[in-house]
Amino acid sequence: MWAPAEIDIERPSPARIYDYHLGGAHNFAVDRQAAEQIAAIMPELPLIMRANRAFLFRAVRLLIDAGIRQFLDLGSGIPTVGNVHEIAQKAVPGARVVYVDMDPVAVAHSQALLAGNDNAAAVQADLRDVPLVLAAPQVRRLIDFSQPVGVLMVAVLHFVPDRDDPHGIVARYRDAVAPGSHLVISHAAASEDEQAPAGADAATAVYSRSVTEATLRTRAQVTGLFAGFELIEPGVVYVTQWHTDTAAGGQAEPPQRLAQLVGVGRKPQ
Repeated sequence: MWAPAEIDIERPSPARIYDYHLGGAHNFAVDRQAAEQIAAIMPELPLIMRANRAFLFRAVRLLIDAGIRQFLDLGSGIPTVGNVHEIAQKAVPGARVVYVDMDPVAVAHSQALLAGNDNAAAVQADLRDVPLVLAAPQVRRLIDFSQPVGVLMVAVLHFVPDRDDPHGIVARYRDAVAPGSHLVISHAAASEDEQAPAGADAATAVYSRSVTEATLRTRAQVTGLFAGFELIEPGVVYVTQWHTDTAAGGQAEPPQRLAQLVGVGRKPQ
């Protein structure tokens, strides 16, 4: 796989590990090795990542149905199959999407994928630097902050440690968007009962050592990230419980087995 010359391809990347588990081709041997090492400790991890991508599809469709026509995808990773602009622009061809990620490989491949798409762009930036993200030329060109925005923080806030104040970061984006905007979050769940997947803590420790620091959070902590938003039913739940059709046979396993908490909130008028 091609990479910019300045990229250290000997260090694994969260974006590329995610891409590998989704069956993508934008990853290196070091990413595949790390992905397999962590999955050996927590075998549910590839399933969690695929369930997370399915949640993204459902959430974007819900936002489209709510009238959202512009999306700011923070910590977007590599937009492999089932990405935001594909989902949104299939439903509404004029929908606008800006991807933001700090991984230069993810951004480079996003830019190549988006060539010729005037309604989508990719920005290399750290979502924690809110003023930098909001001032990026691509963001200013495509996002009208006087109109509702879909702000997506999917599988990224567990990489923001408490010392970096994730609540404050989310609040700054909340304050920048118009009423009627929506916030979409998915977040790795801390173990709270005996039905949680074995190995989650050990896998997180390995991930933090070999890839990047990760912080698991409880349902109450993830719910707190939605301060200032009205949670859409069913609130903050496990990924397999959010707007999925369980009529045909129900869920085969406890939802805690796929330990990803998700939710969508709306900024009130």
